[in-house]
Amino acid sequence: MTKRLVPLYLVAALMAVGIGFYSWYVQGVDLPFPRRKQPQASPGPGTWVVLARMPTARTEVGVGELQGRIYAIGGFDGLGRTVNTAEEYDPNRDSWREVAPLPLALHHVGVATVEGRLYVIGGLAGGGFTPSNTLFSYDPSQDRWQTKAPLPSPRGALAAVTLGRKLYAIGGISDSGISSDNAVYDPQCDCWEQKAPMPNPRDHLSAAAIDGKIYVAGGRRGSLSTNLSLLEIYDPVADKWSTGPPMPTARGGIAAAALQDMLYVFGGEHPGGTFSENEGFDTRSGKWQSLIPMPTARHGLGAAALGDRIYVISGGKRPGLSVSGQNEAFIPK
Repeated sequence: MTKRLVPLYLVAALMAVGIGFYSWYVQGVDLPFPRRKQPQASPGPGTWVVLARMPTARTEVGVGELQGRIYAIGGFDGLGRTVNTAEEYDPNRDSWREVAPLPLALHHVGVATVEGRLYVIGGLAGGGFTPSNTLFSYDPSQDRWQTKAPLPSPRGALAAVTLGRKLYAIGGISDSGISSDNAVYDPQCDCWEQKAPMPNPRDHLSAAAIDGKIYVAGGRRGSLSTNLSLLEIYDPVADKWSTGPPMPTARGGIAAAALQDMLYVFGGEHPGGTFSENEGFDTRSGKWQSLIPMPTARHGLGAAALGDRIYVISGGKRPGLSVSGQNEAFIPK
């Protein structure tokens, strides 16, 4: 019996379709023909500047600022592999360089800085999204990582915040499901302490510290279809939470940063696409406002404030596994 061979032209066609889909969906390459326009956020105050792309296109990275440099840590690459890549951005030269890799490949990490060190808190490991309790400290003067006291419970897709001389790890995905944990780390004793849990457990959330309080915005409960608009405020002195006005757009897979008295929240994803929304919360007036949207809608991105601007880095243009090296800076005024 003669075997039927698949014609070469059909193999070539299937390969072309596969490569095209990968380029469009995962790498975010725009199609060459007209597309239906997606709804965009309303124009608002502020301007954006497009800067040098991050060398390694990734998503679900951790981003933080340390001593005038911006660091992008870990994440997924375009093949869906978890990476330990660490890259440093110099805003003065608009250039990137690779630094010592994270000791463990992780995605969905929390990043915060205190006392001249950058800390990578928790995260998820591999395609199984296994929560990690690791804590790593990076010393830029020696380009070296150290292992520190582990989180009280493994968590990834959490929010990490610096307040005073301590680091806070809030929410995320734990071994037992969606977490409301709120743990504080003191570098002086290399130890953790549990604090009042967040009222509403959630993951893929964002947070920033302003005037002695921590503002925790958005997030979701596991699924892309459960995006939240919550704003909850933590007072570390009283060890109590309060509720603020909801974010105008319910979003998870977001990034946040603070400048002066404003909390800024960027991007996110939903089942049908990604968000370009840029919304700001004025902690003085207690009101949200819509700001000029991001040039590139993304999720799994990171944000860090430096000087008069916020650098919004990496993330995917499509929901799920999609990567980019985008580096766009928002200037509020």
